[in-house]
Amino acid sequence: MNLLGWSYRYVGPSDLRALVRPEAEGRSIQSAAHFKDWASGLAAVELAEPFTFVIDPAGVLRLAPRRSEHVVCAGGGPVLGAGEMTFHEESGQWVVSEVSNQSTGYCPDISSWPAVAKALDAARIEHPSGFTHEVIFRRCPACGQLNIVREEDFICVFCDEALPTEWNVDSSGS
Repeated sequence: MNLLGWSYRYVGPSDLRALVRPEAEGRSIQSAAHFKDWASGLAAVELAEPFTFVIDPAGVLRLAPRRSEHVVCAGGGPVLGAGEMTFHEESGQWVVSEVSNQSTGYCPDISSWPAVAKALDAARIEHPSGFTHEVIFRRCPACGQLNIVREEDFICVFCDEALPTEWNVDSSGS
C-alpha cells in the first residue's frame, strides 16, 4: 500500500507485456484541458467508445484507445487502478459517463475506486460517484485460475471450489 492506494502489478499473459514500448504508453491526462486537446485530435468513432485507462503510480490518469492493452497503457509498470472509461460532452465540458475496473491484465479490486476518483478530481473532470460497472476478480486457491465473480457466486468456474471473498489475484501486490 502506498499513499495513493494499493499498487497492482501486471498479472496477465507475458506475450502482451512484450508489446510495451515507450511510444505506446497511454496519454497522461492532468487536466480537463489536456483531455479536450487530446480528444480534439481523435476520430468521432474513437470518442464514442470506452477508453482503456490506468492510474499510474503518481496518481495520474493515462488513456489509450479501447483495444489497447492495459499493460501497454501503463508502460509495463504497476498501477493504482485500471479499466475502461467512457466520456461524453456536456455543456461544453467532457465528463466521464461510465467507468469500470475491467482489466484482466491487472485485475484491480473495486476498492481501487478512490485512486480513480482522485486522479479525475485532480484533472477536474466530472465523474460518477463510483464504478458504474464493478468487476470482481478472484484467483482460485485450489487450481490457480483467474475468475470473474458473477452474481456474488464465489465458486470457481474451472474446478467448483470456493473462492475467497477478499481480493487475492496477486498475493505479492503492494
